[in-house]
Amino acid sequence: MNSLDFIIVGIYAIVLILIATFISRSKDGKKKTAEDYFLAGRSLPWWAIGTSLIAANIAADQIIGMNGDGYAMGIAIATYEWTAAIALIVIAKFLLPVYLKQKVFTMPQLLSQRYNNRVSMLLAVLMLIMYVMVIMPTILWLGSKAINNLTDLDLILGMILLGALSLAYSLYGGLKAVAFTDVIQVALLIFAGLYVSYVGLNIISDGQGVIAGFSQMLVDYPEKFDALLSYVPSQEDPVAYDNYVKLPGIWVLFGGMWVAHFYYWGTNQYITQRALGGRSLDDAQNGLMFAGFLKLLMPVVVVLPGLIAVSIAPNLSDRADAYPTMLQLLPNGILGLTFAALVAAIVSSLASLTNSMSTIFTMDVYKNIKGEVQDSKLVNIGRIAGVVGLIISIIVAPIFLGSLKSAFQYVQEYMGLFSPVILFVFLSAIFVPKSNSTSVLWGSFVALILGVLMKIYVANTTESIIEPFMHQMLISFIAAFLVSGLLSSNTKDKKVFAIKSKDFETSKIFNVGSSFIVVAIIAIYLFFDGSFV
Repeated sequence: MNSLDFIIVGIYAIVLILIATFISRSKDGKKKTAEDYFLAGRSLPWWAIGTSLIAANIAADQIIGMNGDGYAMGIAIATYEWTAAIALIVIAKFLLPVYLKQKVFTMPQLLSQRYNNRVSMLLAVLMLIMYVMVIMPTILWLGSKAINNLTDLDLILGMILLGALSLAYSLYGGLKAVAFTDVIQVALLIFAGLYVSYVGLNIISDGQGVIAGFSQMLVDYPEKFDALLSYVPSQEDPVAYDNYVKLPGIWVLFGGMWVAHFYYWGTNQYITQRALGGRSLDDAQNGLMFAGFLKLLMPVVVVLPGLIAVSIAPNLSDRADAYPTMLQLLPNGILGLTFAALVAAIVSSLASLTNSMSTIFTMDVYKNIKGEVQDSKLVNIGRIAGVVGLIISIIVAPIFLGSLKSAFQYVQEYMGLFSPVILFVFLSAIFVPKSNSTSVLWGSFVALILGVLMKIYVANTTESIIEPFMHQMLISFIAAFLVSGLLSSNTKDKKVFAIKSKDFETSKIFNVGSSFIVVAIIAIYLFFDGSFV
């Protein structure tokens, strides 16, 4: 990168902060309420919800991590994106109506309405641990590594700068500043991914165009274009076996991946918070559908550059270098703009996580301990919590992630300990009228312990049928329901939500859009069916 690139990145950062400040300004000097700060005053339109969902999701672990896994494993890693689109549709139809009807700030708050404070506090603590100790450190570490590859900036200093930039525009404005600036960030992110892929495919085809370049990749590396990895029965082929453990063939469509998806998109605070801030149920549902459309496009940004890198730089020692290597092919000026897009994705996700983490701490931990607190104090406590959470994440990032091959898989696997528990509790709260506080606590405890035991068992065996972490998630999820079912009462719980069938009715626009997404995904899997191999 030269001085022009750094100037472009600097201009981007300044413009972002100015826009966020303008958007989040208070009218007539009015102080922000908790609802204004944490939920954007419940005023977000569908297009802001959809783009903000994608911006929150596509961070360094996606751009760097998934491109790296695309380099090592092929297009099969894109299944995370394509199947997520289906999950978004299901969540929009069956979960959002309940969330918005109950008018909650946070996901644990929903559980306090259905069960008691013990259950909601358990979920709040689990979410805080996952955000501060797993997700935020991963985003900071991978983002800093990408910056280091292009600028030689110290890794710790890089994490501090990323954290500071995310705080600069989110700390004052809250969710509204995050959501509306995300629209700009997603547009820049998609442009960058498309341009990087365009340049790479042109290089492969010797200037004959992107179609010729893609066709050449199908000829040279057909094994990289199998959407469902074949089963490898033993460790005789270590590379293939390792890939299968991460993506266990047909089971990605019919197994534990759905536990991960429904947890992440349907019960995860920093994702659902956008929908909770929607100006209506239709806006929230159409926002998730719009995010589903964008998910169809995301592999072009988070997987294809890594696949192209296989042809351009086939001997990389670290898969995480795949995307930064592709960036080095870009001309000055465009490199700066693309680098700004990468920074945009990182700071957007950090800002989202910081806002959601502070929301959970403030509304579900601090407020539960202190009781009724003035809105102005809650907002200030939320800001302090955001700063402290980022500092902790910066400290633990090099400790946990310094020696890992795949940070993306690190996130998925350790979320796999918590996601079955969290998803089980929410589904029980909404759809199991006979469940109660005792039954879900015991179900959660058994699922968490079982998840840890399976990890220990797998770590001490050479081969295991449950080695894929997706299988472990599914087993834990089923076990939680079985234990909870045994301990549930024989009668409907008094605090069960009043849900009617008409609550799940959706608009024609949503129904048509959702049908298109399903058909498109079926077509994708039929095309990448392994026939190129």
